[in-house]
This record gives sequence, structure tokens and C-alpha cells, in this order.
Amino acid sequence: MKNLIRIFLVVILIFLLSFTLKAQGHFAKLEKNRNILAKDLIHKLNKTGDTLILESNKKINYLYTINKDYGRDLDVFIDTTSFKLPLNKLSKGKHVLVAVQSPKRIVFVVRIINEIPKPSDALVAEDVVAVEPNKLQTTKIN
Repeated sequence: MKNLIRIFLVVILIFLLSFTLKAQGHFAKLEKNRNILAKDLIHKLNKTGDTLILESNKKINYLYTINKDYGRDLDVFIDTTSFKLPLNKLSKGKHVLVAVQSPKRIVFVVRIINEIPKPSDALVAEDVVAVEPNKLQTTKIN
């Protein structure tokens, strides 16, 4: 009987530890706007928690963020009904996001808990310099 109780306690301990390990893997936490007037804008994180997804049946005109130092990290003209924002563009800390759907402003909070790793191909793309190709000059012959 004692062995059964010990096995049961070990199983419960392993079960509880698995939840605490998963909780440390999140990059960001979203605090949604619960206002009834903001119900048109669906704002959620993807499964991995590294991208913010905005969807609406009305056009989202503009999105900007205000960080903990009252500076703007991001100003984006969206002008569409859905938008995905990679959270690696935001610094660590609290960010107030404002989605503009004229005339409404929908405010919600994203807290960046851990630094979100940038993809390795993004680092390569920063080193590449775009060069405009030479244009051919044409002359009109009469």
C-alpha cells in the first residue's frame, strides 16, 4: 500500500512539473480588450505565441505601439481586414497597441516576456544591399 501511495505522489509531481515547464516557454502574453464596442476586432496570438494576429470584418486602417518608455516602436498603415505582426519586432516589456478602425481606436496590451529569436534568414537579408538595375534609354526615331 505504501508503494502505491509513493507511485501516485511521483506521478502527480511529474504531472505538475510538466505544466510549470510549459509556462516558461511563452514569449508573450496578450491582454485582450473586453469592451463590447471592440468585439469587431479579433486579436490573438498564434500557437507558438510569437505572432499577433488581427482580423476584422471592417478595415483596419492603422496600428501603432507605445512601449514602457512612452516611445513608439511600430507605426504601420495596414488598410486591410487581417494582419499578422511578428512580435520579434517589439522590445522586451509592456506594449500598448492601438488598432485604428475609423472612427474607433481599439486598445490592448502585449507583454513581451522573453526575447523572441529572429529567424536566421532575416540576419542575412539585412546585409544585402538592393541595387536598381540599369535602365535602357530609348530614343524615338522618326
